[in-house]
Amino acid sequence: MMETETRPYLVTGAAGFVGSEIVRHLLQRGLRVRAMARRMDQLEGLAHSNLELAEGDLCDRPSLDRAMQGVAGVFHIAALFRHANHPDADYWATNVQGVQNVIEAAVAAKVPRLIHCSTVGVLGHIEHLPADENTPYNPSDVYQRSKMEGEKLALDAFRSGRLSGVVIRPGMIYGPGDTRTRKLFRMIAHRRFFYVGRGDNLVHFVDVRDLARAFWLAMEHVERNGEIYIVAGEKAMPLRTFSEEVARALNVPPPWVCLPVRPLQLLGSLCEAICVPLRIPPPIYRRRVDFYTHHRSFNVGKARSELGFAPAQTFEGEIRDILDDYRRRKWI
Repeated sequence: MMETETRPYLVTGAAGFVGSEIVRHLLQRGLRVRAMARRMDQLEGLAHSNLELAEGDLCDRPSLDRAMQGVAGVFHIAALFRHANHPDADYWATNVQGVQNVIEAAVAAKVPRLIHCSTVGVLGHIEHLPADENTPYNPSDVYQRSKMEGEKLALDAFRSGRLSGVVIRPGMIYGPGDTRTRKLFRMIAHRRFFYVGRGDNLVHFVDVRDLARAFWLAMEHVERNGEIYIVAGEKAMPLRTFSEEVARALNVPPPWVCLPVRPLQLLGSLCEAICVPLRIPPPIYRRRVDFYTHHRSFNVGKARSELGFAPAQTFEGEIRDILDDYRRRKWI
């Protein structure tokens, strides 16, 4: 039904990794899209006869009002991610007040439906695995706290009847074109990857292409309102299993070096204490150490049963696609 919609769908954060993939997915479905970013030059790589470009800022309400005029729905993806140069107030301005601005603009424009992008990071360190939508909030840093507060604002708008929509919490996102996991793949390719600890902590990725499809499913299932959906891939697995599969696909020996956890945690804390006040990116973050030690495993049964979500292929196929893309781009 919605594929015949003639009004555009607005995607905020359209210049980002997830937002741009959602734009591509919607265009592939034959839908009209209005892609929004803070600066028009950020959208230069996007071009299509069904695509409109919009300049907008989450902190600039009039720009949001303009972007939302006449849209069929909104995918709110834009957010401020972790970076040493950002003071705490910036996270609150974008991830909390920005969400409030988006909601108010959507209500004023009588937008039929809004899908809000949150993060599994709002759960912080997960004690009981696998986590699901009923796992309590446990954010551990300013980014996660700001995303939690933004999620709560969206849920309140949905559940109060002001707006129709749901919240999507993606797992660890990767896929073709991803620059964040590129470093990990390159380290494995050049035999410079090591474990902090034994490499037995669980990781749970989601292919960005599957995630884009999940966002559309959430938009399409208009009978679902005020719900939270965790969207992640085929399975969680030990970090060692993940890195060994990447090494196998690269035809290089698997990583084997294991470093002790506690000294690196202390070093990460020290680097942050010194560098963050100076707005210098620390060489080691505590959260980077946490990547090697904290478990991330999620039950995606709710998204499967209520939205019809399922990964398009196996984890091994996803790795092959990512590496093929990296080779084409000469990133690896």
